[in-house]
Amino acid sequence: TFSQPVWFGVANGQTYVVERKGRIHRLGAETSASTTVVGDLTDRVHSKRQEEGLLGIAFHPKDSRVYLYYTSAGPKRGVLSEFEFKDGRLDASSERIMLEVRQPYPNHNGGALLFDKAGMLLLSLGDGGAANDPHGHGQNPQSLLGTVLRLDVEGLPYAIPGDNPFADGGPGRPEVWAWGLRNVWRIGEDSTTGELWAGDVGQNRWEEVNRLFGARNYGWNIREGAECFRDRKCTATGLTEPVHVYGREEGVSITMGPVYRGSALPTLVGAPIFGDFGSGTVWSLCQAPKTLQARVLAKGPLHPAHFGTDTNQEIVLVHLVGDPTGGEGGLFRLSESCTP
Repeated sequence: TFSQPVWFGVANGQTYVVERKGRIHRLGAETSASTTVVGDLTDRVHSKRQEEGLLGIAFHPKDSRVYLYYTSAGPKRGVLSEFEFKDGRLDASSERIMLEVRQPYPNHNGGALLFDKAGMLLLSLGDGGAANDPHGHGQNPQSLLGTVLRLDVEGLPYAIPGDNPFADGGPGRPEVWAWGLRNVWRIGEDSTTGELWAGDVGQNRWEEVNRLFGARNYGWNIREGAECFRDRKCTATGLTEPVHVYGREEGVSITMGPVYRGSALPTLVGAPIFGDFGSGTVWSLCQAPKTLQARVLAKGPLHPAHFGTDTNQEIVLVHLVGDPTGGEGGLFRLSESCTP
């Protein structure tokens, strides 16, 4: 059990769990269920509201650096920082702040953080919060909110990848890679192909699964899902539509997972996995010719905040208790049967 876990993953042969309030655990052998706290940022992480806290982590693929995204207060902002991981522990004193983004409200802080196949760091940021995108961030690529950013961590504080859509100037910030997004909480990767999948949390009607590409406008707040959001006569020209949506009868907050590349569940190989934090339903997307079809894999009572993979590429669901003041959460492996 953990207190408000939000991430599970493997790096350099070790398995880690991140807690929303600012702690990083290293797991021991599976049969021992032992854990060691190897990082503690509770002194600087602001986690009063449920969508605040230590939200994202990405280990550098080639060295001892690790990148964390968390919310802070005074003023309210999202912070992207680089740390050193020394002797198996996070060196909290090594923090190098790379980027700070002011947040007008406590919700829609995004939180997905990962390296793409080219070695660039991706960070998802929500539209700033409240409801309806009141400041118009989604359709303003000059804002860092409502986007997925793509950064080269070898620069100071970072460099801009040359193939970012606005790297040479234009209507958007050079950090912006994709925009028109409401609140991408998690991004899933295909470890074989490098393809990326994003789950965009909806407003009142639709949750979205998006194939994530650069230089794309995903439509918020002109559209929610595949429908016009406010203006019934809106146009989809220039907007990238989601590849799958589901409505309020099926859930209220999407959590995207990776493409399954394990061996225990052969019928799922190549299928993106995702779930809903509210309803607890878990799906796969079957990639049939010219179509994607959702298949229900499990239903409740868990609240999936993240889908990680273990050392064998098997899916691990991170269960987050839906109470921002505390409560326990745990790790659950996706298997073919619920029989012990």
